[in-house]
Amino acid sequence: MAANTQDIEAIVRQVLSSMNGSAVSVNPSASSGGSTYNIPKTAHCAFLTELKHFEIKEVPIPELGDDDILVKVEGCGVCGTDAHEFKVDPFKYIPVNLGHEGTGTVVKVGKNVKVDSAGKPIGVGDKIVTCMIFHDDPDITMYDLNKQNVGGADVYGLIPGYEQALSGWFSDYILIRKGSTFFNVSDMDLDSRILIEPCAVLIHAVERAKTTGILRFNSRVVVQGCGPIGLICVAVLRTMGITNIVTVDGNDQRLEFSHEMGATGHVNFMNHKGIEALTEAVKAEFGGKLADFAFQCTGSPAGHSNVYKFIRNGGGLCELGFFINGGDATINPHFDICSKEITTVGSWVYTLRDYGTTFEFLKAAKRDGIPMNKLITHKFALKDINEALETNLAQKGLKIAVMCE
Repeated sequence: MAANTQDIEAIVRQVLSSMNGSAVSVNPSASSGGSTYNIPKTAHCAFLTELKHFEIKEVPIPELGDDDILVKVEGCGVCGTDAHEFKVDPFKYIPVNLGHEGTGTVVKVGKNVKVDSAGKPIGVGDKIVTCMIFHDDPDITMYDLNKQNVGGADVYGLIPGYEQALSGWFSDYILIRKGSTFFNVSDMDLDSRILIEPCAVLIHAVERAKTTGILRFNSRVVVQGCGPIGLICVAVLRTMGITNIVTVDGNDQRLEFSHEMGATGHVNFMNHKGIEALTEAVKAEFGGKLADFAFQCTGSPAGHSNVYKFIRNGGGLCELGFFINGGDATINPHFDICSKEITTVGSWVYTLRDYGTTFEFLKAAKRDGIPMNKLITHKFALKDINEALETNLAQKGLKIAVMCE
């Protein structure tokens, strides 16, 4: 069957764009205003209805507004936030359709939707990720994206209530509504797209760390915590050219894997009794010197208390491990901060601008041979979401993902 004129024009645009070094997703059906997708009347949505229990509910797919996008979900990573909600509901969100590390295929767009939040064309068939929902916040514009981080906006997958069905990525369809930020990521593979949101957390943390003026190419850096967040932190640092990275954790398997991400040394705190012995072990990995900079990636108050001991006088610290209230930490302000003149920054999730940097990081990691896809160790069907969350809580593997057909 011969292609129509609009299809040919779309293909020509893609060829010209690739010659200029920029890939553009081509969707003949989207360009001609049609759709090849058979959209059902209802969707399946995983609601956390009580502690440690999701129910898969069948819900109607609503009519699409002029500024909305309907997405067929391909997969969504399980975040520590999801695990905490599943276990203890610290945000009092139940009932809630969770899942915010998701990606999928655009199957229908409102007539006003032409480009994504970076100005890139988007249409039916394109791959998409979401960032934040700003509504009409006057402090946020596309021309000044650094004023506010995600703490001042809504996030898909963290909007409570049964009436918010299809607002989380733990569904087989998700409705992206007016006021949302979203990106066309059709040039990235599925696993990379699932990792975008957690990687943005670390891009933001490293950008915060750079504001201290201490983090440099030749810095000695300690990363405490080798869950997915800590391991991604190592990978981000490595792509920046930092090559002297020591990881600290209590799991030998995760510590060994940190070397595949780019670590050059590691310390298992289980093998050292007391903070003095642990500090000496960290120093030994750095050739007898303390770290110039540290990233604290655990939610452990004891971990926060310990990390200051690993840092030299005049060094820096980025604390990003506490995305919920994990309790109080004990430090000595004189010895840990004042006399050492430690420069400390906190990091909380990300800003919209960090997403663009994240896309480039993931491409750089692939180019540099860092096996980011190995972070996703388990994949579960949506119907098995309770097992997926239990696997996460048991700390089996690293990044757990929920996949849709």
